[in-house]
Amino acid sequence: MQTSTAYEPINHPRQVAHEVWVIDGPVIRFGILPWLKMPFPTRMTILRLADGLFIHSPTELTPELQVLVEALGEPRWLIGPNRLHYWWLPQWKTAWPHADAWLAPGIVEQARGRIAFNYHPMEGESGYPWDSEVATLPVTGSFMTEFEFFHRSSHTLILTDLIENFEPQRLGAFWVRWLARLGGAVDPLGSMPRDLRLTFRKQRPQMKEAVERMIGWQPERVILAHGRWYAHNGTAELSRAFGWLLKEG
Repeated sequence: MQTSTAYEPINHPRQVAHEVWVIDGPVIRFGILPWLKMPFPTRMTILRLADGLFIHSPTELTPELQVLVEALGEPRWLIGPNRLHYWWLPQWKTAWPHADAWLAPGIVEQARGRIAFNYHPMEGESGYPWDSEVATLPVTGSFMTEFEFFHRSSHTLILTDLIENFEPQRLGAFWVRWLARLGGAVDPLGSMPRDLRLTFRKQRPQMKEAVERMIGWQPERVILAHGRWYAHNGTAELSRAFGWLLKEG
């Protein structure tokens, strides 16, 4: 069985739609328990908007990647979409100090001093400088609020951890593949991990409403931060991944 691997080539922008790029980053190991950490391939998304680049969940910034990003435009907004996606933001803020950082609730507390720069808090669905081109939708649970984004012109939905879709051949050890399958996050049937679902149990009606809104946008593609993303049939994949929620009355 192949050991865990990133999506090559890493640290290289790949255009996937008009004014939309994904950048696959390195594999990290993450888990609540120090002795139980899974490999997570990382991915960021760049949208080129009228006033500059919208940088979603930045991955590791290398000198080579910085040159490639600057060829696309000037980073204008650096987005931390949930409390777990912040680690490389300081690198990007240092490289582009005039870019505005927009952070989801909980990041500053989670980062424990790593966010040592000014930032804007994300708190609702509107009032953002990208409103005319990108719709913003917060989905709130007891553990975290994740902000989802829909790029209207390309019909691209950008999620972070709300769906994970790990390819078994990239996960390496049997126990890692078993945990991913137990969590309901294995390709081709990736979904919201079951442990994360539990943190939304008190907000299920609100979450269902948010998912229905995303389906109503009719996305052509759905980009995920971890695992294989959905380059086609985005609306159908979204409906499938949240079938467990949508069937509730």
